[in-house]
Amino acid sequence: MKLGFVSAILPELSFEEVMKFAAETGFDCVEVMCWPVGKANRRYAGVTHLDVTNFGQQQADRVSRIVEETGVEVSGLGYYPNPLTPDEEEARVYVEHIKLVIRAAQTLGLSVVNTFVGRDWTQSVDDNWSRFEKTWKPLIQFAEDHGIKVAIENCPMIFTNDEWPGGKNLGTSPAIWRRMYESIPGDHFGLNYDPSHMVWQHMSYIKPIREFAHKFYHVHAKDVRLDQHKLDEVGIMATPNSYHTPKLPGMGDVDWGMFFSALTDSGYDGAVCVEVEDRAYEGSLELRKRALRQSHTYLRQFVPKE
Repeated sequence: MKLGFVSAILPELSFEEVMKFAAETGFDCVEVMCWPVGKANRRYAGVTHLDVTNFGQQQADRVSRIVEETGVEVSGLGYYPNPLTPDEEEARVYVEHIKLVIRAAQTLGLSVVNTFVGRDWTQSVDDNWSRFEKTWKPLIQFAEDHGIKVAIENCPMIFTNDEWPGGKNLGTSPAIWRRMYESIPGDHFGLNYDPSHMVWQHMSYIKPIREFAHKFYHVHAKDVRLDQHKLDEVGIMATPNSYHTPKLPGMGDVDWGMFFSALTDSGYDGAVCVEVEDRAYEGSLELRKRALRQSHTYLRQFVPKE
Protein backbone atom coordinates (compact mmCIF):
# COMPACT_ATOMS: atom_id res chain seq x y z
CA MET A 1 0.00 0.00 0.00
CA LYS A 2 0.96 3.64 -0.47
CA LEU A 3 0.19 6.39 2.04
CA GLY A 4 -1.07 9.70 0.74
CA PHE A 5 -3.51 12.52 1.35
CA VAL A 6 -6.38 14.33 -0.37
CA SER A 7 -5.21 17.67 -1.71
CA ALA A 8 -8.50 19.48 -0.90
CA ILE A 9 -7.19 20.50 2.54
CA LEU A 10 -4.45 22.66 0.96
CA PRO A 11 -6.40 24.94 -1.41
CA GLU A 12 -3.93 27.83 -1.08
CA LEU A 13 -1.08 25.80 -2.53
CA SER A 14 -0.36 25.09 -6.17
CA PHE A 15 -0.11 21.53 -7.45
CA GLU A 16 3.68 21.75 -7.35
CA GLU A 17 3.65 23.10 -3.78
CA VAL A 18 1.29 20.32 -2.68
CA MET A 19 3.57 17.67 -4.15
CA LYS A 20 6.69 19.22 -2.59
CA PHE A 21 4.99 19.30 0.82
CA ALA A 22 3.99 15.65 0.38
CA ALA A 23 7.60 14.75 -0.39
CA GLU A 24 8.96 16.72 2.56
CA THR A 25 6.48 15.03 4.91
CA GLY A 26 7.21 11.55 3.60
CA PHE A 27 3.96 10.73 1.80
CA ASP A 28 4.00 8.38 -1.17
CA CYS A 29 1.10 9.86 -3.14
CA VAL A 30 -1.60 12.52 -3.38
CA GLU A 31 -5.20 12.39 -4.56
CA VAL A 32 -5.41 15.56 -6.65
CA MET A 33 -8.55 17.68 -6.72
CA CYS A 34 -9.88 18.68 -10.14
CA TRP A 35 -12.94 20.85 -9.55
CA PRO A 36 -13.84 23.43 -12.20
CA VAL A 37 -12.11 26.72 -11.50
CA GLY A 38 -14.45 28.90 -9.44
CA LYS A 39 -16.05 29.37 -6.06
CA ALA A 40 -16.73 26.37 -3.83
CA ASN A 41 -20.33 25.63 -2.90
CA ARG A 42 -19.46 23.64 0.24
CA ARG A 43 -16.52 22.89 2.52
CA TYR A 44 -13.66 20.96 0.86
CA ALA A 45 -15.22 21.47 -2.58
CA GLY A 46 -14.15 23.75 -5.40
CA VAL A 47 -10.44 23.02 -5.01
CA THR A 48 -8.55 22.97 -8.30
CA HIS A 49 -5.02 21.63 -8.16
CA LEU A 50 -5.27 20.45 -11.75
CA ASP A 51 -7.47 22.31 -14.21
CA VAL A 52 -8.70 19.61 -16.59
CA THR A 53 -10.73 21.95 -18.81
CA ASN A 54 -8.14 22.04 -21.60
CA PHE A 55 -5.83 19.31 -20.40
CA GLY A 56 -3.42 18.01 -23.02
CA GLN A 57 0.02 16.50 -23.35
CA GLN A 58 1.79 19.75 -22.40
CA GLN A 59 -0.04 19.85 -19.07
CA ALA A 60 0.53 16.14 -18.56
CA ASP A 61 4.26 16.54 -19.19
CA ARG A 62 4.43 19.23 -16.50
CA VAL A 63 2.65 16.94 -14.01
CA SER A 64 5.00 14.08 -14.90
CA ARG A 65 8.01 16.33 -14.36
CA ILE A 66 6.80 17.32 -10.88
CA VAL A 67 6.02 13.70 -10.01
CA GLU A 68 9.52 12.68 -11.08
CA GLU A 69 11.19 15.55 -9.21
CA THR A 70 9.31 14.98 -5.96
CA GLY A 71 9.08 11.19 -6.07
CA VAL A 72 5.40 11.50 -5.08
CA GLU A 73 2.79 9.73 -7.20
CA VAL A 74 -0.72 10.89 -8.09
CA SER A 75 -3.01 8.21 -6.65
CA GLY A 76 -6.00 9.41 -8.61
CA LEU A 77 -7.95 12.48 -9.65
CA GLY A 78 -10.83 13.62 -7.45
CA TYR A 79 -14.05 15.49 -8.22
CA TYR A 80 -17.13 15.04 -6.00
CA PRO A 81 -20.30 16.71 -7.35
CA ASN A 82 -23.92 15.48 -7.42
CA PRO A 83 -24.54 14.24 -10.98
CA LEU A 84 -28.06 13.07 -10.03
CA THR A 85 -29.23 16.44 -8.75
CA PRO A 86 -32.87 17.20 -9.70
CA ASP A 87 -31.74 20.16 -11.81
CA GLU A 88 -30.96 18.32 -15.03
CA GLU A 89 -28.90 21.14 -16.56
CA GLU A 90 -26.77 21.32 -13.41
CA ALA A 91 -26.39 17.53 -13.51
CA ARG A 92 -25.31 17.69 -17.15
CA VAL A 93 -22.53 20.14 -16.25
CA TYR A 94 -21.30 17.74 -13.55
CA VAL A 95 -21.38 14.74 -15.88
CA GLU A 96 -19.45 16.58 -18.58
CA HIS A 97 -16.78 17.61 -16.09
CA ILE A 98 -16.46 14.02 -14.82
CA LYS A 99 -15.71 13.09 -18.43
CA LEU A 100 -13.01 15.77 -18.57
CA VAL A 101 -11.46 14.35 -15.39
CA ILE A 102 -11.53 10.85 -16.91
CA ARG A 103 -9.83 12.10 -20.09
CA ALA A 104 -7.17 13.91 -18.02
CA ALA A 105 -6.53 10.76 -15.99
CA GLN A 106 -6.00 8.80 -19.19
CA THR A 107 -3.62 11.44 -20.54
CA LEU A 108 -1.65 11.24 -17.30
CA GLY A 109 -1.46 7.45 -17.47
CA LEU A 110 -3.47 7.06 -14.26
CA SER A 111 -6.04 4.38 -13.56
CA VAL A 112 -8.47 5.89 -11.01
CA VAL A 113 -10.95 8.77 -10.83
CA ASN A 114 -12.75 9.31 -7.50
CA THR A 115 -16.24 10.84 -7.30
CA PHE A 116 -19.82 10.50 -6.01
CA VAL A 117 -22.74 8.71 -7.67
CA GLY A 118 -25.02 11.56 -6.62
CA ARG A 119 -28.67 11.44 -5.59
CA ASP A 120 -31.94 13.34 -5.63
CA TRP A 121 -32.07 13.75 -1.86
CA THR A 122 -35.86 14.27 -1.87
CA GLN A 123 -36.52 10.81 -3.35
CA SER A 124 -36.09 7.22 -2.19
CA VAL A 125 -33.36 4.90 -3.41
CA ASP A 126 -35.86 3.10 -5.65
CA ASP A 127 -37.09 6.39 -7.11
CA ASN A 128 -33.49 7.38 -7.89
CA TRP A 129 -32.64 4.12 -9.62
CA SER A 130 -33.73 4.74 -13.19
CA ARG A 131 -31.91 8.07 -13.18
CA PHE A 132 -28.83 6.36 -11.73
CA GLU A 133 -28.78 3.81 -14.54
CA LYS A 134 -29.48 6.39 -17.24
CA THR A 135 -26.56 8.55 -16.02
CA TRP A 136 -24.00 6.00 -14.93
CA LYS A 137 -24.21 3.22 -17.50
CA PRO A 138 -22.88 5.49 -20.26
CA LEU A 139 -20.44 7.18 -17.85
CA ILE A 140 -18.86 3.89 -16.84
CA GLN A 141 -18.73 2.82 -20.47
CA PHE A 142 -16.96 6.11 -21.20
CA ALA A 143 -14.50 5.39 -18.38
CA GLU A 144 -13.89 1.86 -19.65
CA ASP A 145 -13.28 3.18 -23.17
CA HIS A 146 -10.58 5.44 -21.70
CA GLY A 147 -9.04 2.75 -19.48
CA ILE A 148 -10.11 4.40 -16.22
CA LYS A 149 -11.68 2.91 -13.10
CA VAL A 150 -14.29 5.06 -11.34
CA ALA A 151 -14.20 4.80 -7.54
CA ILE A 152 -17.28 6.00 -5.64
CA GLU A 153 -16.71 7.30 -2.12
CA ASN A 154 -19.26 5.91 0.34
CA CYS A 155 -20.07 9.28 1.93
CA PRO A 156 -23.85 9.83 2.30
CA MET A 157 -23.51 13.63 1.90
CA ILE A 158 -26.32 14.17 4.38
CA PHE A 159 -24.65 16.55 6.81
CA THR A 160 -26.50 19.84 6.28
CA ASN A 161 -30.15 20.83 6.11
CA ASP A 162 -30.09 21.26 2.31
CA GLU A 163 -28.94 17.62 1.97
CA TRP A 164 -31.74 16.29 4.17
CA PRO A 165 -33.39 13.77 4.27
CA GLY A 166 -31.86 11.43 1.65
CA GLY A 167 -28.36 12.79 1.22
CA LYS A 168 -26.68 13.64 -2.08
CA ASN A 169 -24.79 10.40 -2.74
CA LEU A 170 -26.51 7.10 -3.41
CA GLY A 171 -23.55 4.73 -2.94
CA THR A 172 -23.48 4.45 0.85
CA SER A 173 -24.16 0.87 1.95
CA PRO A 174 -23.42 -2.77 1.05
CA ALA A 175 -27.04 -3.34 -0.02
CA ILE A 176 -26.84 -0.44 -2.47
CA TRP A 177 -23.34 -1.39 -3.68
CA ARG A 178 -24.57 -4.89 -4.57
CA ARG A 179 -27.42 -3.37 -6.53
CA MET A 180 -25.10 -0.86 -8.24
CA TYR A 181 -22.62 -3.51 -9.35
CA GLU A 182 -25.34 -5.90 -10.48
CA SER A 183 -26.75 -3.10 -12.60
CA ILE A 184 -23.34 -2.01 -13.92
CA PRO A 185 -20.97 -5.01 -13.76
CA GLY A 186 -17.34 -5.04 -14.77
CA ASP A 187 -13.96 -3.88 -13.57
CA HIS A 188 -14.34 -0.13 -14.09
CA PHE A 189 -16.90 0.71 -11.38
CA GLY A 190 -15.83 0.36 -7.75
CA LEU A 191 -15.31 2.07 -4.40
CA ASN A 192 -13.20 4.74 -2.78
CA TYR A 193 -13.76 3.28 0.68
CA ASP A 194 -13.83 5.47 3.79
CA PRO A 195 -14.41 3.56 7.05
CA SER A 196 -15.42 6.66 9.02
CA HIS A 197 -18.78 6.94 7.23
CA MET A 198 -19.75 3.50 8.44
CA VAL A 199 -19.11 4.43 12.09
CA TRP A 200 -21.72 7.16 12.41
CA GLN A 201 -24.18 5.06 10.39
CA HIS A 202 -23.79 2.38 13.10
CA MET A 203 -22.47 -0.15 10.57
CA SER A 204 -19.42 -2.42 10.53
CA TYR A 205 -16.50 -0.89 8.67
CA ILE A 206 -14.71 -4.27 8.60
CA LYS A 207 -17.39 -6.48 7.06
CA PRO A 208 -17.46 -4.61 3.70
CA ILE A 209 -13.73 -5.27 3.27
CA ARG A 210 -14.38 -9.01 3.23
CA GLU A 211 -17.08 -8.78 0.55
CA PHE A 212 -16.06 -5.81 -1.57
CA ALA A 213 -12.24 -5.74 -1.47
CA HIS A 214 -12.16 -6.56 -5.19
CA LYS A 215 -14.04 -3.29 -5.73
CA PHE A 216 -11.64 -1.19 -3.65
CA TYR A 217 -9.86 1.04 -6.17
CA HIS A 218 -8.88 3.70 -3.61
CA VAL A 219 -9.17 4.18 0.18
CA HIS A 220 -9.63 7.28 2.34
CA ALA A 221 -8.23 7.45 5.87
CA LYS A 222 -10.51 9.64 7.95
CA ASP A 223 -11.58 9.06 11.53
CA VAL A 224 -14.77 10.05 13.30
CA ARG A 225 -15.91 10.36 16.89
CA LEU A 226 -19.49 9.40 17.67
CA ASP A 227 -20.56 11.81 20.41
CA GLN A 228 -22.97 9.69 22.40
CA HIS A 229 -24.00 12.55 24.72
CA LYS A 230 -25.16 14.50 21.66
CA LEU A 231 -26.83 11.49 20.07
CA ASP A 232 -28.76 10.95 23.31
CA GLU A 233 -30.16 14.46 22.87
CA VAL A 234 -31.07 14.51 19.18
CA GLY A 235 -31.37 10.86 18.05
CA ILE A 236 -30.37 9.27 14.74
CA MET A 237 -33.05 11.18 12.80
CA ALA A 238 -31.11 14.41 13.28
CA THR A 239 -28.53 15.58 10.74
CA PRO A 240 -25.34 13.59 11.47
CA ASN A 241 -23.28 16.70 12.25
CA SER A 242 -25.48 17.02 15.32
CA TYR A 243 -23.96 13.92 16.90
CA HIS A 244 -20.62 13.09 15.27
CA THR A 245 -17.27 14.82 14.76
CA PRO A 246 -14.75 14.09 11.97
CA LYS A 247 -11.24 13.62 13.41
CA LEU A 248 -7.71 12.81 12.32
CA PRO A 249 -6.78 9.10 12.12
CA GLY A 250 -6.21 7.74 15.62
CA MET A 251 -8.37 10.38 17.33
CA GLY A 252 -11.79 8.84 16.76
CA ASP A 253 -13.62 5.54 16.94
CA VAL A 254 -12.01 3.67 14.03
CA ASP A 255 -9.73 0.85 15.21
CA TRP A 256 -7.01 1.39 12.60
CA GLY A 257 -5.08 -1.73 13.61
CA MET A 258 -8.17 -3.84 12.98
CA PHE A 259 -8.92 -1.92 9.78
CA PHE A 260 -5.48 -2.47 8.28
CA SER A 261 -5.47 -6.06 9.50
CA ALA A 262 -8.55 -6.74 7.38
CA LEU A 263 -7.29 -4.59 4.51
CA THR A 264 -3.96 -6.43 4.28
CA ASP A 265 -5.73 -9.80 4.51
CA SER A 266 -7.85 -8.74 1.53
CA GLY A 267 -4.78 -8.21 -0.62
CA TYR A 268 -5.42 -4.51 -1.17
CA ASP A 269 -2.20 -2.80 -2.26
CA GLY A 270 -3.44 0.58 -3.52
CA ALA A 271 -3.47 4.10 -2.11
CA VAL A 272 -4.67 5.01 1.38
CA CYS A 273 -5.13 8.79 1.43
CA VAL A 274 -5.69 10.88 4.56
CA GLU A 275 -8.76 13.11 4.26
CA VAL A 276 -8.57 15.95 6.76
CA GLU A 277 -11.95 17.29 7.89
CA ASP A 278 -11.04 17.91 11.54
CA ARG A 279 -12.18 21.43 12.47
CA ALA A 280 -9.70 21.51 15.35
CA TYR A 281 -6.94 21.74 12.72
CA GLU A 282 -8.53 24.14 10.25
CA GLY A 283 -7.64 27.52 11.70
CA SER A 284 -4.66 28.11 9.42
CA LEU A 285 -2.59 26.59 6.65
CA GLU A 286 0.09 25.64 9.18
CA LEU A 287 -2.46 23.82 11.34
CA ARG A 288 -3.70 21.88 8.33
CA LYS A 289 -0.16 20.96 7.40
CA ARG A 290 0.34 19.86 11.01
CA ALA A 291 -2.76 17.68 10.68
CA LEU A 292 -1.21 15.93 7.70
CA ARG A 293 2.14 15.49 9.44
CA GLN A 294 0.42 14.05 12.51
CA SER A 295 -1.69 11.70 10.37
CA HIS A 296 1.42 10.58 8.48
CA THR A 297 3.24 9.79 11.73
CA TYR A 298 0.31 7.80 13.07
CA LEU A 299 -0.50 5.80 9.94
CA ARG A 300 3.09 4.87 9.05
CA GLN A 301 2.92 2.14 11.68
CA PHE A 302 0.36 0.40 9.44
CA VAL A 303 1.70 1.48 6.02
CA PRO A 304 5.49 1.33 6.28
CA LYS A 305 7.44 3.19 3.64
CA GLU A 306 9.02 0.97 1.02
